[in-house]
Amino acid sequence: MLRQALAITGISIRSVPERWAPSLVIVIGLAGVVAVFTALLAMAAGFESTLKATGRSDAVVILRGGSDAELNSAFDRDTTDIIRQEPGIRAAADGKPLASAELMVITELVRRDDVKSGANVTLRGVEPAAFVLRPQLKIIKGRTFTPGLREIIVGRGVLAQFQGADIGQTVRMRGSEWHVVGEFDSGDSHNSEMWTDINVARSTFGRLGASSVLAALDGPEGLARLKSAVAADPRLSLDVLVERDYFSGQTKQFRQTIGVLAGVVTVIMGLGAIFAALNSMYAAVAARGKEIATLRALGFGGFAVVASVMIEALLLALAGAVIGALIAYLLFNNLSVATLGQSFTQVVFNFKVTPQLVVRGLVIALIIGMVGGFLPALRAARLPVTVSLREQ
Repeated sequence: MLRQALAITGISIRSVPERWAPSLVIVIGLAGVVAVFTALLAMAAGFESTLKATGRSDAVVILRGGSDAELNSAFDRDTTDIIRQEPGIRAAADGKPLASAELMVITELVRRDDVKSGANVTLRGVEPAAFVLRPQLKIIKGRTFTPGLREIIVGRGVLAQFQGADIGQTVRMRGSEWHVVGEFDSGDSHNSEMWTDINVARSTFGRLGASSVLAALDGPEGLARLKSAVAADPRLSLDVLVERDYFSGQTKQFRQTIGVLAGVVTVIMGLGAIFAALNSMYAAVAARGKEIATLRALGFGGFAVVASVMIEALLLALAGAVIGALIAYLLFNNLSVATLGQSFTQVVFNFKVTPQLVVRGLVIALIIGMVGGFLPALRAARLPVTVSLREQ
């Protein structure tokens, strides 16, 4: 049976150029399915990768109790001072707690691809310890801001997606003017932000406290000690989250939305591809009816016929999948875009076409090819030889 299947498959594959039009329908249809599926999930993968790269496992983000994001969190300076003195926070080289009170303010910049409307961008007011807590953040052009002055440094992602924030330019925010003095690159979601001195941000925007506190943990037991101390202090109602877990959790809703969208689009396009494969494979079987009938009359079994038709369908599906994955990689891999994050501000990230996504696309294409080739293969094997010869 195996020798028969291989023999018929060889004949089938050599005859594909003679049936190039229906074969091309299968290839193009599945290339579209795989390209769209891979591109959508590459968006989710890139967004998740950007936020997962943000943060450390030995630092915590401290928010007001019940807040799910920095934008929804706020506490006064007294609370900030209390937090700094809690056990579990590591001391800096100068002996002071290694913690940075940070203020998040939403401002607006004009996108480079849409000059008619602006988009929300995060302005983060920080203390000097913020740079120590984020050693991956580097000033790549210009200099850092001077405390006490209305100066800002801008993330690399902001400059890629928005205009009016280049070094030397003046950015107007809520009636105040800020001078851009530097560009930084952190390789994570902070590239979507602008930074300034927290005290200047407080006085300019009428804020008295902070949105969050970022603090380094004092050893492996630091998290447990800090959480216990915060829970036991009646003056505090706070949530203590590992920094990496906090930023990773910000992707949940986006990943779910993209996952559902990718599933719906794939099902719709997949059904179309299945019907196209069915039609094309039925046409291929009909075109080879006399050939298949002759082989069966010579003693070739039904299994060999089924196997040859299925292998042809799977090979065409594989070709379409490879082309679709290649299109997705060339057009979308590392494509820089911006979308709204959990805090309703723009997060700049790159699409990531990963090997895992390509494999998933190949599997989907092969399943579609298998479904689309099964019924025509079954018909070719079951159709009586005399009927098949008469159809020709």
